[in-house]
Amino acid sequence: MTKVAIFASGSGSNFENIVLKVDKGELNNIEITSLFTDHHDAYCIDRANKLKVATHINEPKNFESKSAYEQHLIQLLKREEVEWIILAGYMRLIGPDLLDAYEGKILNIHPSLLPKYKGKDAIGQAFDSGDNVTGSTVHYVDSGMDTGEIIEQRQCDIKPDDTKEALEERVKHLEYELYPSVIAKVIK
Repeated sequence: MTKVAIFASGSGSNFENIVLKVDKGELNNIEITSLFTDHHDAYCIDRANKLKVATHINEPKNFESKSAYEQHLIQLLKREEVEWIILAGYMRLIGPDLLDAYEGKILNIHPSLLPKYKGKDAIGQAFDSGDNVTGSTVHYVDSGMDTGEIIEQRQCDIKPDDTKEALEERVKHLEYELYPSVIAKVIK
């Protein structure tokens, strides 16, 4: 059983989906040790409480530097014997300390077909672009913004009568299938 921590900053729907897959035995190769969040008021905390997952709330503003923040996270991760980190809506670039400590062991999901539409509001960027397809990408995390090696992508159509909200919902459901599938393949 591989110990995994999930990092999230917002609503935590991908976090919840992964935990439920573990609970149902669909991801029987991993154990979720905890949720790490960088916002004390993030909704993912409520989800973690409901799912009885331990939560670490660490706001970077409470640390003297990014390095001090990441060193603190590393201590917590090591204490829990975490082997992999799964980013699920964690809206912060991973710095060199965490990258060095977990080299090749950090996954992220991004709501676009990378390398298109990196960063925030990728679905809005795709929606406004005039493209007729978008999708989701699971990739390894490196020092850039959504630049790590792509593991797998899935696409969905952008329909002529789409709203941004409808497209967001379809991409989210695509992620709910894609991310656990990739986690099962990559984390052994």
